[in-house]
Amino acid sequence: MRHGTSPVIAELNDRSREVFRQLVETYVETGEPVGSRTLSRRLLLSLSPATIRNVMADLEEAGLLYAPHTSAGRLPTQAGMRLFVNGLLELGGIADEERAQIDVRCRAAGKSMEQVLGEAIGALSGLSRCAGMVVAPKMQRSLKHVEFVSLGRNRALVVLVTEDGLVENRVVDLPPGVEPSTLAEATNFLNARLAGRSLDEVRDEVLSELEEQRYQLDALTKRVVEAGLATWAGGESRSALIVRGTSHLLEDVTAVEDLERIRALFDALEASQTFVRLLDVTAKAEGVQIFIGAENELFGVTGCSMIVSPYRDSRERIIGAIGVIGPTRLNYARIIPMVDYTAKVIGRLIG
Repeated sequence: MRHGTSPVIAELNDRSREVFRQLVETYVETGEPVGSRTLSRRLLLSLSPATIRNVMADLEEAGLLYAPHTSAGRLPTQAGMRLFVNGLLELGGIADEERAQIDVRCRAAGKSMEQVLGEAIGALSGLSRCAGMVVAPKMQRSLKHVEFVSLGRNRALVVLVTEDGLVENRVVDLPPGVEPSTLAEATNFLNARLAGRSLDEVRDEVLSELEEQRYQLDALTKRVVEAGLATWAGGESRSALIVRGTSHLLEDVTAVEDLERIRALFDALEASQTFVRLLDVTAKAEGVQIFIGAENELFGVTGCSMIVSPYRDSRERIIGAIGVIGPTRLNYARIIPMVDYTAKVIGRLIG
């Protein structure tokens, strides 16, 4: 399956198109500049090295190739990689073994949502040899049980169990003087209202009931309930960035400047909201999105690319995104279907 089309590709003749495609595919495999003699051995067309050099010169003039340092070979520019991905890339399918690995890692029974997502990107990172990342949504699932567990020192663990067995927990700060009996009363109050419903469905209702004092709670219990709701349904839980496998980004580093670029990427990832904002971009388009190099501010100085796909809940709402970051010479044909499949698995679990 071809990923897309490009009007620029249509302007290249068959010979130029084939030389360009083979050069990019060779670069993806080796990471090294590609010379005319290498291409002459790979091309199905019968072209001399001199003819190939002329074609490469034309492609370089068009801004699709460049010569690094004094090398006789050529590399694709960022524009060249984008052209390849949009117009020449032939997508494969996901291998049965890769599919099985993702399925096994993503099994949800007895795991929290963050654990499931962590396993999913762990599998994706290992199979792709890239850094795996996921934007995790706030919980939207119907709940079976909620409980406040004291951690001492004015802190408690809020445990939520969904009807389908996922477990979520958050640590909340408590007002001074909270006793175990207060936590038990807060637990009973919320369980009576949350069972079989999502937090979003009951949050406003519960807060309204507390404000109107329709249920006689003492001041401390009321504050515990409000703290729990704020932690789970408030801004800080709307999305979170989980990252696995950043060490893969260092595997092909051969120069000091490459290392500096990767360090810059790590710094950008620590400012996780930068990545979370990409969800807004992803939500505006269907399917897998590909960001190459400086096309996105996150990667402008890093020379990296990202393949990302949204995942949806049972109502087909986009609630998160999962993807990988790696060098621009990613094996797009293999990794795009892998990211797409993982996003669909996560969507089925959530749905």
